[in-house]
Amino acid sequence: MSGLRLDAADPAPPYEQIRRGIRRQISEGVLEAGDRLPAIRALAEELGLAPGTVARTYKELEEEGWVTTRRGAGTRVSPEGVRAARTVEGPPGSATPVATELRELLAGPVREARSQGYRDDEIAAALRQVLRGTDPA
Repeated sequence: MSGLRLDAADPAPPYEQIRRGIRRQISEGVLEAGDRLPAIRALAEELGLAPGTVARTYKELEEEGWVTTRRGAGTRVSPEGVRAARTVEGPPGSATPVATELRELLAGPVREARSQGYRDDEIAAALRQVLRGTDPA
């Protein structure tokens, strides 16, 4: 029904695999703005997970702006989520396409750095140093 699958060989926890899968479906146009995601209990049953795991996924996607949830209307893909999935803002007036997989690969470390109190400008500076191969020390 959802097209989402868990990979036992993937070290990422199930909620993260679901999150990546939904974001990938949005990026690839499988899910469009306004499309309704499966009910939490239905998706949990389909994937053999606890409903709380799916609820966590949906909550994180909502916090990131990929989906919106309204009582009685369910969880739906947001127009902002579609735009975010397909482009990354470049200089004003432009948008540079970026591979979804690359954004997903970098999202985890960025969240971790933020959770440790680093500001976005510090994270960006560290990333630039890594890309240049220079020692940040």
